[in-house]
Amino acid sequence: MLYTPPKNHDKRRPRVLALANQKGGVGKTTTAINLGTALAATHKSVLIIDLDPQGNASTGLGLEADNRPITTYEVLLGEETLNAAAMKTAVPGLYVVPSTRELSGAEIEMIDIDRREHRLAGAVDALEGDWDYILIDCPPSLGLLTLNALVAADAIFVPLQCEFFALEGLSHLLHTVERVRQALNPRLEIQGVVLTMFDKRNNICDMVESDVRSHFGDKVYKTVIPRNVRISEAPSYGQPALLYDLRCKGSQAYVHLASEMIRREEQGVAA
Repeated sequence: MLYTPPKNHDKRRPRVLALANQKGGVGKTTTAINLGTALAATHKSVLIIDLDPQGNASTGLGLEADNRPITTYEVLLGEETLNAAAMKTAVPGLYVVPSTRELSGAEIEMIDIDRREHRLAGAVDALEGDWDYILIDCPPSLGLLTLNALVAADAIFVPLQCEFFALEGLSHLLHTVERVRQALNPRLEIQGVVLTMFDKRNNICDMVESDVRSHFGDKVYKTVIPRNVRISEAPSYGQPALLYDLRCKGSQAYVHLASEMIRREEQGVAA
């Protein structure tokens, strides 16, 4: 079912967060789905924009591949709006703008379009309705799709897998963020870094956590997301882990992450 914006409602700008990391398999999509679900459970209105041609966020939220009538491809090319593309999920208050493999051709088709880095930002500015958060699930690269997300976003949210080359990859990403801030989006900031796939039995995880926290301090969330079988199983059932098994350690970690994020956001507004 498509989203219908409320009528005669004063428009306010949502908080737009790009979940990005050029490395694949670090938990971007899992975090987008479950963080969005946890935020919606606190009565926040949340829109997930699936900007990955693999469409995993769409699948993980229960949308069949043949039931995505309007996608981010049409939105980026200016053929449709985000309102027209947004679809309800099984989670009250959580909507998704789906993606398909057709999106992979958008980067080529946008090459000759004026202000091609601002296509998504323009769509977000034209969005109608009363949204609290927009979460953009970026592809595992720093190409034109991710660049569109960074230009549209207020801040970047970085899922970081606890592995040996984590800091090296993060430094490349932060360099890109600084370049985007200087040239295209001066308001872009680092909202936070969350450590994912944490295994307390693995010494390298403790080493990575120590290094990341020493380098980035309070930007790193206290909540860490554990490596968890139930989180891995949930997408195959088209459900967020919080619906599939709320009591598992992974789901509870995302609940805590959402609470910590809301507190951080409120402190930022107060400051």
